[in-house]
Amino acid sequence: MPSALDPEADEVVCTPASRAKAQKQDWSRQRLDLDRLHRHSTGAGVTVALIGTGVDPDAAGLSGRVTAPGTAGDDCVGQGTFLAGLIAGTGGDSPRLAGVAPGAKILALRGTDRRGQASSALVVEALRAAAEAGAEVIAVMVALPRQDAALSGAVAEARRAGAVVVAAATPDPPARGAADPIPSRTYWPAGEPGVLSVADMLPGGGRPDGSLPTEGIDVAAPGAGVVSGGPRGEGHYLGGGVPVATAYAAGAAAAVRAVHPEDSPEEVIRRLTATAYPADIPQLDAYAAVTTVLGAPATSLGVERAADPVTVRDTSAADRATGRALLLVLLGSAGVCTVLWAGFALSRARARGWRPAGAAGTATE
Repeated sequence: MPSALDPEADEVVCTPASRAKAQKQDWSRQRLDLDRLHRHSTGAGVTVALIGTGVDPDAAGLSGRVTAPGTAGDDCVGQGTFLAGLIAGTGGDSPRLAGVAPGAKILALRGTDRRGQASSALVVEALRAAAEAGAEVIAVMVALPRQDAALSGAVAEARRAGAVVVAAATPDPPARGAADPIPSRTYWPAGEPGVLSVADMLPGGGRPDGSLPTEGIDVAAPGAGVVSGGPRGEGHYLGGGVPVATAYAAGAAAAVRAVHPEDSPEEVIRRLTATAYPADIPQLDAYAAVTTVLGAPATSLGVERAADPVTVRDTSAADRATGRALLLVLLGSAGVCTVLWAGFALSRARARGWRPAGAAGTATE
């Protein structure tokens, strides 16, 4: 699923429909143990504000549970609808491809223009709208390179309103030469105090090659070879990247809030981080977050989070091998993996240095 379309193209050509369908549950849902989680929580009664490219209210598995004010129902890029399926989709006629919190509702808000380019002003406006609407969870799928007073104020306002704010730790990496240095830096609003900062991981637990380094990551979640729906057609797409991981963490926050409505945003974040699987970057465990009984915290999470750099061991070779094997399991029994729009996305992404969030392949019947 592409992150954005070419901003310099004269004509906006939206991501086309998919008619192909995956035949098996992907590794990410198995890793998060969603079948077992759903016996304890589906996120029912919780609203998740999704700040990104928009969400199609009529998409398969989401119909009747999406509110999209203004232009937020026009998801030309397709990423927002894909992510909404991971948060709250029912899977439609493929229930084993449901999201983390299939009983939750989605409030779609724009954090980008129609081509998928992020804007601080749009994110600020969306954060304020989400807080005013009473969203219990706010998922910010964009990572901005600069902090500003308006953004910090909007995040603080959302937290005061009782929302759990979950944000992408970094953007997906741009195209760059192999010798180019990759600086470590903080991105926003993930760097704001009290925000759950999320990174992507491969099946082996490491981050993908070329991932942008950053500080203060709270949890990692699956972010490669993930299947979900899109804004057009009844079929599936294959995607990955930091926004995918962020969607999974936001869905987990919704599942926690449904079972523990008395918890403050700080307590929800504590559940998600304290129950994460121990690793260089703690790995999200949605089932444990919902079901584990926690003791009193040793310190408060609410004021300031330490932002020490996270050092990640190099597992890239093992991750690539595991990822290939798992994708063969997912797609192999259905025959040929059809690349619906990889060329389409790449031709438009290359001009602006964006990498698509994943190959646009799905399994055919």
